[in-house]
Amino acid sequence: TILTSRYATTIITSRVANRIDQSQEIEFHVKIPKNAFISKFKMTIEGQTYDGIVKQKEEAQQQYTQAVSRGQSAGIVSSVGRTLEEFKTSVTVAALSKVTFELTYEELLKRRLGKYELLIHARPMQPVADFKIDVYINERPGINFLDITGGLSTEALANAITKTHASSEAWVHFYPSKEQQSQCESCGEQGLNGDLVIAYDVHRKTSMGDLNGYFVHHFAPSNLPRIPKNVVFIIDRSGSMHGRKMEQTREALLKILGDLAEDDHFGLITFDSSVSTWRKELLPANQDNLEAAKSFARHIHERGATDINAAVLEGTAMLNRHPQEGSASLLILLTDGDPTTGETNLEKIHENIKEAIGKKFPLYCLGFGMDVNFDFLEKMALENGGVGRRIYTDSDAALQLQGFYEEVATPLLTDVQMVYLGGANLTQTNFSQYYNGSEIVVAGQIPDNNIEMFTAEVIAISKSNRVMYSDTLPTKEPIEARSDSHIQRLWAYLTVKQLLDKEVQLSGTAKEKVKKEALDLCLKYGFVTPFTSMVVTKPQGEDSQVAHKPKEGEKRIQSSQVDYGSGSTPFCILSVCLSLYPFLDFPHSLTLSLSVSPVQRFLLPAEGQALPLCYDIPVALSLRLLIDPNNGYQKIVIHYRSDQHIGLDTTGITFNDGQNTTYFSWSLKINHETDSVSLILRDKEMDVTIASTRVVIMLYKRNGIKFLWPVLRQRPTGENIIGIMGE
Repeated sequence: TILTSRYATTIITSRVANRIDQSQEIEFHVKIPKNAFISKFKMTIEGQTYDGIVKQKEEAQQQYTQAVSRGQSAGIVSSVGRTLEEFKTSVTVAALSKVTFELTYEELLKRRLGKYELLIHARPMQPVADFKIDVYINERPGINFLDITGGLSTEALANAITKTHASSEAWVHFYPSKEQQSQCESCGEQGLNGDLVIAYDVHRKTSMGDLNGYFVHHFAPSNLPRIPKNVVFIIDRSGSMHGRKMEQTREALLKILGDLAEDDHFGLITFDSSVSTWRKELLPANQDNLEAAKSFARHIHERGATDINAAVLEGTAMLNRHPQEGSASLLILLTDGDPTTGETNLEKIHENIKEAIGKKFPLYCLGFGMDVNFDFLEKMALENGGVGRRIYTDSDAALQLQGFYEEVATPLLTDVQMVYLGGANLTQTNFSQYYNGSEIVVAGQIPDNNIEMFTAEVIAISKSNRVMYSDTLPTKEPIEARSDSHIQRLWAYLTVKQLLDKEVQLSGTAKEKVKKEALDLCLKYGFVTPFTSMVVTKPQGEDSQVAHKPKEGEKRIQSSQVDYGSGSTPFCILSVCLSLYPFLDFPHSLTLSLSVSPVQRFLLPAEGQALPLCYDIPVALSLRLLIDPNNGYQKIVIHYRSDQHIGLDTTGITFNDGQNTTYFSWSLKINHETDSVSLILRDKEMDVTIASTRVVIMLYKRNGIKFLWPVLRQRPTGENIIGIMGE
């Protein structure tokens, strides 16, 4: 990895020898940061190099579809967990021959809580004789500190790591011996398996980066007084937040309330089908108010449907009524579901919230779990100067919530405007707020080669007054040990990232214009993004593969004998048993966690057998198979087409047709039909028919506890059906 001006270019090289006297398939399998763009891939076999070619996604899609229809794994990039994506391909290598794989990816490191972190994941699948990680850091302002952490920074591997730090340069080397690769805590017979995290920060003598036709400006002033903040927390308490989610939310909220400063003002809103405010107005964060708020937080209980529109509008109104001068305001929304009552048209909700906020303060949207409509939340946040963040339903969910709050807990500047005289094709230059420990980055071009000095001005509002920063550097800089294209590629990367965010917010011709602008840059610089794909070419006789950039939360689409584009029958996947009541005992239940394997594996007990039966299911959804003949289920979701689903839990039924979400109570009588779906609700039985598939889900109550039970009335027909169906 070469890291300059916080822009990292990483090259992963793997050389594999086939030492047997017959040809065999050799696999290349690595994980890279989600924030990165793949920019190059090549294989070299017997002196012949096969380069990956970046194309417009639609052009590559034809090859992808043809490969999938033949039952081959054409997609080779998928999301893995919170921070990584998986790149996987293979090639047949002749007897006693060698292959060299080389993958390049690029990323701009983001400053969080006062540091940058470069993450490198190592898992070579076996101990290897020559394993090396080399990192070179060159930061002109000077490196303030350098730390090495992660699962590979352990006592057993301590002597494998060396670091050298000299003012503006640093070198990190990780050279574990073959024996060490199987002895460390996260290692085993397959060798290394873990992360090396290199954390550092820079001095702030000058905030301007290299200047040579392109520039980058890193703005992160320190020693500023914190600005008191006005914050409203909007907490989803609908039925789907039941159990551990609500426990973790309460835990995080109590900690966050304890971290508020005395000169902050805050409000609490909880919502389901109705909206409740702890107090009608924002109150100062003094000890009495905080104790009362904590008592309120301890007694938040889940129930009912989800009215996101009304809740966010109420939070906006609270902030609008509160004096803004000398303070920084923000909204934080936490939800785990789609809007199911009140206003449920997603576009209308976006319009309502955008109009109400009016660019006065940012909205941050936290989506709890993998079932949340993250696209909806992300767009709502981006339209209002904030960001969307997924909170993963793991044991550390409360820490994830607290970690996000820490990033926005200390505003230092508001209404930040960046001005560059003589600059062109600038990335974003206006920012609503700047937080302690973060950084504002702007890049652009300097089209006039005759300009001798380049000036950047920053105008912003601090706690007590308007401030201005000015930074001037000569445009003609020495080019020692620096690639002329480095800052240019950083500019292209940042521009594409921001165009991707912008495209989410637009529609019609404006959306297409932004998409084309981003696409042109991606093709020019070879970035694999949501608009482009890389066709991985192979030797004659082997099929090419296609690398797509997965969306947040998207799983790998595995090969199967399915053609999603043909016929009028929608494919139908029934995923039951997403969660069970945590206070019931299920001695016979079996849960399978998602692994990075390209298939889902289920283990089922078999009578008379010491070992369970093993099933590999090649599907893209996250599935759990639970056996519970006595207690039933809490939630059942039926997915059909790509963006539509029916969700049933013990509080009610939600029907999402891709645009609108409708909520039904179990007590109603419903006869609802669309082109492909029939819903009939009577006597607490929901009869669902989708094309040739018919499922009845019944609501039961026993010992005061409600649960669901599904019965398959009509099995699906047709070749385009995938999933797990059973009686």
